[in-house]
Amino acid sequence: MSENAGKGGAVPRTIREGLFLGGLSQPESLKLAGTRCSSCGETSLGSVALCPNCGSAQVEVLKLGDQGTLWTFTVARHRPPGDYRGPEPFKPFGIGLVELAEGLRVMSTLDCPLEQLRVGMPLWFTPYLRYDKDGGAVVAFTYRSIEESAS
Repeated sequence: MSENAGKGGAVPRTIREGLFLGGLSQPESLKLAGTRCSSCGETSLGSVALCPNCGSAQVEVLKLGDQGTLWTFTVARHRPPGDYRGPEPFKPFGIGLVELAEGLRVMSTLDCPLEQLRVGMPLWFTPYLRYDKDGGAVVAFTYRSIEESAS
């Protein structure tokens, strides 16, 4: 069984339909999907049939860039309520809005040391696998500092 496949060799599912471009059996090669409206120029996250801004069906799917800039952030210092799936024991983590060259901002966890977080820092899109409580593989993503991604 490939280390990229879920238990039983099943192809992983995604955290949201239409969010990624590429084959789910190779999560490290995935890119974020976006949609650009030909009518109003709005760019949105994920592939959608209608523009969320003007409702036009004149949209094109595009591959969003891997690099972004941290626009703003906060640190989650307490365990989130509900079905938290992060590391145990809980460790504080960054959450931020990452501005992409295509003009939209994506909310994401930030995978880098908290003391390094600063507005304006360059970040890199990083898809990864996590496992749900039933053992099924799920493709998710985070943003890492450029320095962390190079190592």
